Amino acid sequence: MKLGRLKPLRVCIALVFFLPIAVLFLDFRESGVRSFAQELLFLQFVPSMLKFLNQPAAGGLAGIVTAGCAGFILVLVFTMIFGRVYCSTICPLGTFQDLIFRLGPGNNLLRGKKTKRYQYEFSKPHNRIRYTVFFVTTLLFLAGSGILLNLLDPFSSFGRIFSNLFRPLVLALNNLGVPLAEGLGSHILYRMPWPMIAPVSLGVSLAVLVLVVWLSARHGRLYCNTICPVGALLGLVSKVSLFRIGIDKNACKGCKRCRNVCKAGCIDLKKNLVDFSRCVACCNCLSACPDQAVKIIRGGLWQTRQVEPESGRRGFILGLAAGGLGLVTQKAAAEPISQPVQSRPTTIPEKKTCPISPPGSIGIAQFTAACTACHLCVTTCPSRVLVPSFLSYGFAGMMQPQMNFQVGHCNYDCTACTQVCPSGAILPLSKEDKRLTQVGTAKFIRENCVVYTDNTNCGACSEHCPTKAVHMVPYLNAPGRKLVIPEVNEAICVGCGGCEHACPTRPYKAIYVDGNPKHLLAEKPVEKKVDQTTDTGEVFPF
Repeated sequence: MKLGRLKPLRVCIALVFFLPIAVLFLDFRESGVRSFAQELLFLQFVPSMLKFLNQPAAGGLAGIVTAGCAGFILVLVFTMIFGRVYCSTICPLGTFQDLIFRLGPGNNLLRGKKTKRYQYEFSKPHNRIRYTVFFVTTLLFLAGSGILLNLLDPFSSFGRIFSNLFRPLVLALNNLGVPLAEGLGSHILYRMPWPMIAPVSLGVSLAVLVLVVWLSARHGRLYCNTICPVGALLGLVSKVSLFRIGIDKNACKGCKRCRNVCKAGCIDLKKNLVDFSRCVACCNCLSACPDQAVKIIRGGLWQTRQVEPESGRRGFILGLAAGGLGLVTQKAAAEPISQPVQSRPTTIPEKKTCPISPPGSIGIAQFTAACTACHLCVTTCPSRVLVPSFLSYGFAGMMQPQMNFQVGHCNYDCTACTQVCPSGAILPLSKEDKRLTQVGTAKFIRENCVVYTDNTNCGACSEHCPTKAVHMVPYLNAPGRKLVIPEVNEAICVGCGGCEHACPTRPYKAIYVDGNPKHLLAEKPVEKKVDQTTDTGEVFPF
């Protein structure tokens, strides 16, 4: 196989990974990509590593098979053989950077025929930044905090950018097209609800997007070689890779074409050396060299290590603007499902002691240890009940999804989020198991209920309870009226939030769901016919 053909092959493989992953985060029509999400995301490095580390220990042959099938291990093996092929083909953020360059300075059509094509230059490695970020991220992770890993993981950054910034644009275009389609007599489009806005997650996504666009448009893959901890780790591994790119000094004529197309800026023609720890295996140089001076050579532990250029004396440690994140708080973007009906505002606040992690996450500890805040479950959730958190899980769990019943409730038969999580933070659940997974329990505050405050019937909470854990019983403190008031059977409650979402009282709910730190197994509800007697003297009793 001619070496010049490696570049188009690499581009094809990169698109095979990039396009379905992009659809995963943008899809709101359930086109079928979710059905093979686990296979598609198997090789994403950080989610695969966390899924491997947080899975229950398996002994014997089962443990060996599980270890051999871990996606991140395969990536490390590929890197030890071919170099950083993950960065050039599998990583969606890497391909996204290439697309930015192609649409920007790398596009000759935009620059005009008379303008020379954008050319890269050799740049000294910013090793102090790269390895400082990597080691700080590693130390925090080993200490039990995944905050930096979640912020800097390339797959999760890509997911947040697409779910927070690009997905709303897709929904807006869809909703704008609905009246146009209806005017043509077609109902192929339908309106989609606007997602809830989480200011912290949105701000982080926008900041990363600006940084990535600026660096990739001006400096190629500088982001991958300074900020990305995965790139730093794979760069260290690639130093002992079996096959690597090298320059034949005798064949090289110094045309500089290889250097001009090197997006990593790692080809030093003065020394005829390639800094392979920064090379992202894009194969551009192999296609550009007219004299076949750029070749794939044998490397490995037995080869003399190439001397890398010294970094500048003014290298600095990359800082995170985490303090600025504390200035923004999460706000609800959705309007209440109904207008307040009580005669006066409620005064007793809900006493929520624990946030609610998604079904399938086992519990808070398991979820926060494995979640990378990629937001794939957020975009997949059809009821939009999963939203990025702020400090609900603590500072280390910032942007990890939680269930917010202001927006919606968890559909009783829905298992969408349990089927797509790539990191093992949310494990697969069957519909039967999901119906009995108790993520929290409903709590009733009688003094906030309109039955107590206004002597009027409501029953919205009971109507929206799929297990009838919230049921109505006679209210005896209303002389002259036949009223019913909610009662909660916590044993069969699954914490779906239907009651909290439906409760019309403001500002505090009369019924709310308090999360379970560790998910429990609810009892099966007993099916029986419920005969409720209500006061029919009013047309609208609530």
